[in-house]
Amino acid sequence: MDKVFNVIISGVGGQGILTASELLSKVAMASGLDTKKSEVHGMSQRGGSVVSHVRFGRKVYSPLVEMGTCDLILSFEKSEALRWIHYLKVEGAKVIINDLELIPTTVSIGLDTYPRDIVKSIEEKVRAEVLLIPATDIANRTGDARTANTVLLGAMSNYLPFEPIVWEKVITESFKKHTIEANLMAFRFGREFK
Repeated sequence: MDKVFNVIISGVGGQGILTASELLSKVAMASGLDTKKSEVHGMSQRGGSVVSHVRFGRKVYSPLVEMGTCDLILSFEKSEALRWIHYLKVEGAKVIINDLELIPTTVSIGLDTYPRDIVKSIEEKVRAEVLLIPATDIANRTGDARTANTVLLGAMSNYLPFEPIVWEKVITESFKKHTIEANLMAFRFGREFK
C-alpha cells in the first residue's frame, strides 16, 4: 500500500476507543505496514471526548491526521462523529457511527443542546458515505455489551485492506481468554454491515 490511510476513532471515555485504535494498529503492523497512532484522552474518566488518530502505509512520518485527509471516521457516539468531520477528505471518505446518544453534562444541565439529525448533518456537510450501526444492541447479542467497540471494528474492517483472519488473530491475542469468543462473535456481526 503506497498511499497512507488515515483513520480517526472517536467517542467518549470508557467506550473502548483506545482499545480499538490499538487493535487497528496491531492489524496494520501484522499486515506489514508502517503504523503510527496518537491519542487525546481529554476528560475521558468523566465521560469526556476521546479521539485516536491511526495512520498506516508503506512509510508513515507523523501519527496525526491532517484536516481534510481522513479516509474514515469510526465514531462510538453520534455527536462525536460530527465533532471530527472537518478532518474528512473531500471525496470517497467513510463515516461509521454507533447509533448511540450519550448526553453530555452541559446538555443535561441546560447549557447546551444535543445536535439533531446528525447523519443528515454529516451528509450535508461532506460527501462521505455514512453507515449507522446499532453496535450496542448487537454487542448485547454476544452476551457482553462491552464488545460494541469490536462490532464497530468488524464493520470498519470491510473498508480496510486487511484480511479477516489477521483481525481475528489480533483479537485472539489481545483479549483475556474469557472474552475472546464474545469479541470474535462481535467482530463477525460487525462485518455483516457494509
